[in-house]
Amino acid sequence: MSGPLLAIEDLKVHFPLRGGLFGRRRGAIRAVDGASLTLEAGETLGLVGESGCGKSTLANALLRIVEPTAGRVLFEGVDIASLDQAGLRQVRRRIALVFQDPFGALNPRMRVGDSIAEPSVAHRTLAGAALQRRVGELLRLVGLAPEHARRYPHQFSGGQRQRLVIARALASEPALLLCDEPVSALDVSVRSQILNLLLDLQERFRMAMLFVSHDLSVVRHVCDRIAVMYLGRIVEQAPRRHLFTAPAHPYSRGLIDAVPLPDPRLRKGQGEAPIAGEIPSPADPPPGCHFHPRCPFVIERCRHEPPPLRPLPGGTLVACHRAEEVQALGAPERQRLPSSLAQGAAR
Repeated sequence: MSGPLLAIEDLKVHFPLRGGLFGRRRGAIRAVDGASLTLEAGETLGLVGESGCGKSTLANALLRIVEPTAGRVLFEGVDIASLDQAGLRQVRRRIALVFQDPFGALNPRMRVGDSIAEPSVAHRTLAGAALQRRVGELLRLVGLAPEHARRYPHQFSGGQRQRLVIARALASEPALLLCDEPVSALDVSVRSQILNLLLDLQERFRMAMLFVSHDLSVVRHVCDRIAVMYLGRIVEQAPRRHLFTAPAHPYSRGLIDAVPLPDPRLRKGQGEAPIAGEIPSPADPPPGCHFHPRCPFVIERCRHEPPPLRPLPGGTLVACHRAEEVQALGAPERQRLPSSLAQGAAR
C-alpha cells in the first residue's frame, strides 16, 4: 500500500436543525466542518480539543456510525464514504473502536466471553473450539484469565471492563484502533495501566491508533503526532515534541498553558492568560478564522479570511495567518519549568 493508512480530506458532518409547524430546515450544526488529517501505519495520532469541538463525531464518521455530509475518508486507499454495506462490513473488520464508557459498551446480559467473540461471529472468521481458544488468548493478552469469560460485566471493575472492551476490539485483528476517550471514565490509579496496555498491544500488533482525548497530559504520553481541533476544523498538526515546545496556533498555546500544575507553589502567577470567552455555537460559527473572537493574536484579516492548513518547517501543519510569529514565541510559560516539575505536569 502506498500513501498513508488513513487520509481524511475536507470532511464535513452537518446535522440539520429543523423547526416550525412543518419541521422545515432552519440551518445546520456543523459538527465537523472541513477537517483534514493523515495517519500512517503503526503511528499514534492524538486528536485534542475542547468538549464540543467535533472530535468524537469525526471518529464516528470514519466508521460511518454517522454519515459524512461531504469530503473523503480514504482507508488503505479506499474511500469509505463510497462503499456499499458489503464493502463497509469488510472495512469495519480492519478498524476497531474502544469506547469511553466501558460499562455502556458491554451488554450487561451477555457473558463477557460472548461479547469478545462477537466480532469473530459477525465476520465469520472463527467458530466452535477455535473461537473459544481465541477468546481465552485475548483475555490473557489484556491481563485477564480465560475463566473470566463466563462472568458478566457487572462482576468486573471499571479498569477490567475497559480491558474487556480492548480485547473485543482486538478480536478482528484491526489495522487501526480508534480510541475515543478510553481512560477518561477511569480512576487515575488505573489510567496508566490501560495506557501502557494500549501501547504494548500497538507495538506487538503494529496497529495504528487515533487517540481522541481532551487531556493533553495523556496525549503527550502516548502519541507520536497530535492534531488540534477547534469548532469542527483541524487548526494544527505537529509531531509531539514540536507541539509542546513551539506550538504554532494560538489555540494550541492556550490548551497547553491550561494543563494543571502539580506543585501548588506554581499555580499562581505562572502561565499566560487563559483562552478568553466560550466556544461559539457550531450552528453559527464566526466568519473567517473560527478562533478569531477568542484569539489574543487576532488581526483584521483573521475576521474575514479563513486560514488554510499550510506546512511549516519541522513537519507542522497549521491554519493561522500569524503562525510564524506565534511559533517564534516558543513554549508557553509553564512548559519552561524545571524538568522535574514539567514531567510531573505531563503525567
